[in-house]
Amino acid sequence: MSTLKISDGVVKDEVLVLGLTSTNSKGGIAIEAGDMAIDTKTILSQLVDMGATGKADEVTKLPGSHVRLMVFTGLGKKSNSYSHETLRRAAGSASRALAGNSAATFSLPAKSLAEVAAVAEGAALGAYTFTEFRGSTKDDHKAPLKTITVHSKLASSSEAKASVVRAAIIAKYTYLVRDLINTPPSHLTPDSFTKKLAAVVKSAGGAKSGLKIQIWDEKQLKSQGFGGIIGVGQGSANPPRLLHISYTPKGKAAKRYAFVGKGITFDTGGLALKPALGMEAMKSDMSGAAAVSAAVIAIAELKLNVAIESWAPLAENMPSDTATRPSDIITIFGGKTVEVLNPDAEGRLVLADGLMKAQSSKNKLDGIIDVATLTGAQVVALGTRTSAVMTNNQEFSDDFLAVAAKCGEQFWPMPLPEELRASLDSPVADLANIGDRMGGMLVAGLFLKDFVNPELPWLHLDIAGPAYNEAKPHGYTPVGGTGIALRSLVTLAEQA
Repeated sequence: MSTLKISDGVVKDEVLVLGLTSTNSKGGIAIEAGDMAIDTKTILSQLVDMGATGKADEVTKLPGSHVRLMVFTGLGKKSNSYSHETLRRAAGSASRALAGNSAATFSLPAKSLAEVAAVAEGAALGAYTFTEFRGSTKDDHKAPLKTITVHSKLASSSEAKASVVRAAIIAKYTYLVRDLINTPPSHLTPDSFTKKLAAVVKSAGGAKSGLKIQIWDEKQLKSQGFGGIIGVGQGSANPPRLLHISYTPKGKAAKRYAFVGKGITFDTGGLALKPALGMEAMKSDMSGAAAVSAAVIAIAELKLNVAIESWAPLAENMPSDTATRPSDIITIFGGKTVEVLNPDAEGRLVLADGLMKAQSSKNKLDGIIDVATLTGAQVVALGTRTSAVMTNNQEFSDDFLAVAAKCGEQFWPMPLPEELRASLDSPVADLANIGDRMGGMLVAGLFLKDFVNPELPWLHLDIAGPAYNEAKPHGYTPVGGTGIALRSLVTLAEQA
């Protein structure tokens, strides 16, 4: 990934990135150069001739007099101050557009430490590419920026340097999440997922960094009663796994959270086979597991004083003569039984096992969060850029939403209407895995709520739409895996 730096010196890089804003409805524009002095008169004339408007996600390039290239990234309507997310997205758009260049200096209107951090984070997140599986066409794809320098008068402060280091760590583990999501199911199975994460834990310092890892194989899962994970994975030639990564800080932890992530490495729907159109995107059905696993390692690298236990129940949902059938009854870890009316509502089954196991720990939790590409109903309700939050504790939800807004991830609170719970009743088991079709996202949340201690603050994050971008790239978001939820989870730990 790119090297991140901060400097207030003379720009020696061959590319300089500046902001561009719209000043009025008649096409007026203005340059936002941050702490850098720029002679704007001639440049503005050229930008007008180029048709630049300063709108968000717009990038305009001009030859420079003192640098080889000047790049103007849109900030939208002119303001005395710009939101952190505006700066993040503008920096990301510019770094995406600069693939093929070796280095660039970003001088955007960032006066505070938080604004400097946003620029650094956005630029780093935008400089991402995934070419691991390209052969003859690999050389046709331009490499991302090798070096990103944020220009700021705050460069000499230790706080500013630390914020750039943090941005690099956030980008590093967001890349990990994206890479895992983009890896095809031929190369990412439940077993290979655990091996990849074991290697990452080792490279992050392992036990010396407070990290521990434990993996359950299919025999252990079956003997210990993980009926959800086994039931979903039993139709596949690639057996299921349960991955547990924990981080314990030095000294007494301020808080202890459990993160549980849905890890379906490929979802055909099982015997409730999905339509062929769009099924290729189901390699992203392990986005939640990737996010929680990478988040705990990032938290360890940041040396935060918060204890985290991440749980990733991993399975491949395939149709075969051994697959779970509609009307089969499975027993979740802890003893509760579920009638599987729809084998394609499988994520909630593995999550139920994960939630129950996470709560069986001898360590008292301050909160538990599950992250999942759980329902198509989430996409219908909130679209492809906003994730859903459901909870049994309003204060915990409010705290998380404030954190998500701070780090630029879009979440929206959704209810858990008690009247929908009756639709999950089963005549033969403790509950069924599907209920009312209308409000399906909420019904899925109510199913999971059945597996959470009412006294334990709990959040359910449905990231089905935002986890995988099938449209055009935008801001710092590429096509494919996005890494959604990792930044919010890390920031929540920081706030604790």
